[in-house]
Amino acid sequence: MDGASVRERANDLPREPGVYQFRDDDATLYVGKAVDLRDRVRSYADPRSRRIERMVERSVEIEPAVTETETQALLLEANLIKRHQPRYNVRLKDDKSYPLVQLTDHEFPRIEITRDPDPGATAFGPYTERGRVETVVKALRETYGVRGCSDHKFAGRDRPCLDHDIGLCTAPCTGEISRDGYVADVESVEGFLEGSTGVLADPLRREMDRATEEQNFERAANCRDKLEVVESFHDGGGAAVASAADERWIDVLGAVIEGDRATVARLHSEDGQLVERDRHTLSVPDDDTDGIGGVLAAFIVQYYAERSLPDALLLPERFSDDELDAWLDSEAVAVRVPGAGREATLVELALKNARRGRGRADGTAALADALDLESASRIEGFDVSHAQGRAAVGSDVTFLDGDPEKTDYRRKKLDDENDDYANMRALVAWRARRAVEGRDERPEPDLLLIDGGEGQLNAARDALATVGWDVPAIGLAKAEERVVTADGSFEWPDDAPERHLLQRVRDEAHRFAVQYHQTVRDEVSTVLDDVPGIGPQTRRRLLRRFGSVDGVRAASTEELQTVTGVGEETATTLRARL
Repeated sequence: MDGASVRERANDLPREPGVYQFRDDDATLYVGKAVDLRDRVRSYADPRSRRIERMVERSVEIEPAVTETETQALLLEANLIKRHQPRYNVRLKDDKSYPLVQLTDHEFPRIEITRDPDPGATAFGPYTERGRVETVVKALRETYGVRGCSDHKFAGRDRPCLDHDIGLCTAPCTGEISRDGYVADVESVEGFLEGSTGVLADPLRREMDRATEEQNFERAANCRDKLEVVESFHDGGGAAVASAADERWIDVLGAVIEGDRATVARLHSEDGQLVERDRHTLSVPDDDTDGIGGVLAAFIVQYYAERSLPDALLLPERFSDDELDAWLDSEAVAVRVPGAGREATLVELALKNARRGRGRADGTAALADALDLESASRIEGFDVSHAQGRAAVGSDVTFLDGDPEKTDYRRKKLDDENDDYANMRALVAWRARRAVEGRDERPEPDLLLIDGGEGQLNAARDALATVGWDVPAIGLAKAEERVVTADGSFEWPDDAPERHLLQRVRDEAHRFAVQYHQTVRDEVSTVLDDVPGIGPQTRRRLLRRFGSVDGVRAASTEELQTVTGVGEETATTLRARL
């Protein structure tokens, strides 16, 4: 595209808030937000930097999306950046997107909260707080009875399900409501999501008044709470203006850039006390000219769009982003760049944390180099745990840029089998099938780490080949800390950052598997269930104290009485039964 083409395309755009994408034939190159789409896109006819000029030259089309508010444009921009990973945007690598509400295009449409709308669905949002969205969707279903069930659950029913019994669905699956009546209810729901607050607020207010007249004050209070959420749903929640004295929650950000990678450290303070520290990695275009300010702006949009904003943000330098300024101002967030005093000291501490965070990234880079991988940023670690084949489970933990990504941890019960290789094969096959069939919402990993040596790795590789999931896998044997690959095994120096990274992943997978195994083991049915006086909690205590039913059987009456809840009579009965 040249400047004339950009101006011509801009003339067709509305003067409304929204998001625009510059695209080439294959992918999105850049995503931006605008208060006025026409003016913002027109500004690209005269690019302000060589980087933007190259981006415009590579583009073949500009794809706009109009939003109702500037805040929605901000959130949609963050969603699209994380979905498409555009080359010319600064990208936060937390793999999260923001909730939308969709009405599917079925004959009897379904309403649901999603981060990835179905083809053909009508989507509304994105929204900042999932909790508020859940409250509103539930209130819509209680009022209009729109279904939320899966297609499998909907098809072939002879009687309504529990959702109908508790007033969440009018049961179109069994003809309890006509299609015309159901579609009319769906149109009412759509009207609310498009901005007609009264469609839901009015029925809630009537229900609240009725409950009050009946002196059912608990139900009235519940309706009042829902009504507050519903009435503020389309105006950003009605943020109150906070003065400096009201700043209870403060976040301090520090950022450093090294090549195409930036690290942002966040310190969270509540009532003057530091209570949380974390670090985040962002990808930065090679020739980015916006510097630290641009990194901070990108981080704030992509991180806080899904989380509660603090009362104040302390930064090492100011960003230049008018839309972001307007959003933070509308949410009553004070933004300061302190020059001296305690706040400046906190900013310096955040910068030190950001610089220290680079060591973790170095571990992923060193690992990628050692294994000849394009990247080792996202690693999934696998381990299995069982007690001689009983209560067999598997763990699947995720590390992103050297840190645990606990929201992406998964675990699975396995068939009881006293065979570590078979258990590992089943675990990895389960993960691979979910990936190949598109049933796992997590991004594909750069590397799989198997807890074990050649036998476990071969079992995992066999599962990958059988399912057809092409992801590199290696093993880490505990005894000698040897790295096992398809081409052989080798040792790395004790102080090698790539070795330390693999050990952290392996140890976390082991911890998570053992923890789940203990939970499952304590939940399985045992002969202890038939002993009078032994309830579920006492059974768990006995198993934890003695390790197994055989251990309980071998214990003396006196030893049994050391367990809380087991008295002399129960201990005697227990020994007699066992």
